Amino acid sequence: MQNQLFKKHEVGVFALGGLGEVGKNMYCVEYQDEIVIIDSGVMFPDENLPGIDYVIPDYTYLQENQDKIKALVITHGHEDHIGGIPWLLRHVKIPKIYATGLAAGLIKKKMEEHKGIAYNLMEFFENDILRFDKLSVGFFRTNHSIPDSFGVVVKTPQGKIVHTGDFKFDFTPTGPDADYAKMAKLGSSGVLLLLSDSTNSEVNKFTKSETTVSENIKDIFSRIEGRAVVATFASNLHRVQQIVEASIASKRKIAVFGRSMERTVEVGQEMGHIKAPHGTFVSSRALKHFKPEEITILSTGSQGEPFAALSRIANGTHRQIKIQQGDTVIFSSSAIPGNQSSINNTINNLFKQGANVVTHSPLTDTHASGHAGNMELRLMLKLMKPKFFMPIHGEHRMLKVHAETAAECGVPRDHSFICDNGDVVAVSEKSCRKAGKIQAGNVYIDGKGIGDIGSVVLKDRRILSEDGVLSVIITVDKDAKRMIDKPIIVSRGFIYMKDNIALTNEMSTLVGKRVKELLKKDGTINEGAIKKETVKILNKHIHAKTERNPMILPVISAI
Repeated sequence: MQNQLFKKHEVGVFALGGLGEVGKNMYCVEYQDEIVIIDSGVMFPDENLPGIDYVIPDYTYLQENQDKIKALVITHGHEDHIGGIPWLLRHVKIPKIYATGLAAGLIKKKMEEHKGIAYNLMEFFENDILRFDKLSVGFFRTNHSIPDSFGVVVKTPQGKIVHTGDFKFDFTPTGPDADYAKMAKLGSSGVLLLLSDSTNSEVNKFTKSETTVSENIKDIFSRIEGRAVVATFASNLHRVQQIVEASIASKRKIAVFGRSMERTVEVGQEMGHIKAPHGTFVSSRALKHFKPEEITILSTGSQGEPFAALSRIANGTHRQIKIQQGDTVIFSSSAIPGNQSSINNTINNLFKQGANVVTHSPLTDTHASGHAGNMELRLMLKLMKPKFFMPIHGEHRMLKVHAETAAECGVPRDHSFICDNGDVVAVSEKSCRKAGKIQAGNVYIDGKGIGDIGSVVLKDRRILSEDGVLSVIITVDKDAKRMIDKPIIVSRGFIYMKDNIALTNEMSTLVGKRVKELLKKDGTINEGAIKKETVKILNKHIHAKTERNPMILPVISAI
């Protein structure tokens, strides 16, 4: 059935994730009875989402229109672009998933962890054209912080819609060059709508080349006298290979820690992206056979993730690795917005344990972003020369800066569309407009569950993590309809009861008095009323005394 938001001749373009945020990228192009999906990612939770493992898009629209879906096309292998695939496949029929190179390898490895989910993965090559009845899809190679990254061209009867994928212009890359000729040819032949990566739109310069970073890492390694402990994104294979090369040059063996890092190294070696002589990688058990200056520890946890290998090493809870005097820890990544506090905590713990810590700075240059700076965004705009423009992949301010950049590069301001997830842009050969909104939002994944963690549960978890819980045990005689003894107060994460006997007694007395009044008034045991009044009276008293709001759990025991 034709989407009522746009006319039959118009192409609908919208995001289910990736706008107003950095993560869970998912973009859709819809024309009549065909939908092509570009990427299916996850977003990692911040401290405001206790107990949540991943955040994925709301797939309701795709479930309702799954007969239109022709393909899921993957731009590259980062988790914020492929991590949602197992969850999508549980709820939506996807005829074919198209990916290439490393992304295809990582998807296969990921699906091994999700047994019983059927999927049809097809590998594309950069000059392939995927043809459907009305739409077709082509590709152009880009540079990013992971090998085998591509932009996507969706050819529609109204014109070409180009999605850059995550990209930067690296003129001395560690892998193949980007296909600048194909980008220029696209622009010359006419681009109707450009969707372009906005992550570094506020960075007013060209992104540093990976080759520069490689030389700096080798220089740092040559000066380390003890063990080298390096934390980076598991999916940044260019960086992993640079660390491998620096380790080989300084005659070090490498031990890998962190499940995602182990998986990436395994897939990278299988596909030839990680090259090292036999015996370079050793098990954790073999480390005791080497001197400190002969060891590199390659680890996850560059963002201070609480359960990642480096965080456990930093706080002394890792079962196999303890920090030794003389260890040098290198953070070879920049902070994702919102993670600086947890990163700082990890760094402080590493210093406490006696390590030297090297973070990203002008003096060390151990990280180069995989995303285009503002100067590169201008170059992409000039190459593509789009008629209409939609900035994607970034927080709202990043999208807004990118739209302003497009205006400076010749795209009329009323031809740029800053959108939120769910906003539908309806585009045709002659016009482009915001046509309305479809259902979009966040779905929280808790362990192996999906969609069962709502806002009420998250609110309760935040209260528990911040203010603790207070249990009130009220024992009543169900025959005599009277209270037996004073209510018992039990605190978990709210107050230390031995140091707050007076407050505990006050709470018990207040509740006891109110319960006696209710029992006398009603002449029966109304558990609902007793619980409601207990919460009400304690909330008021506790906030007045402590300015805190613990979760209050009344328990009525009738004997």
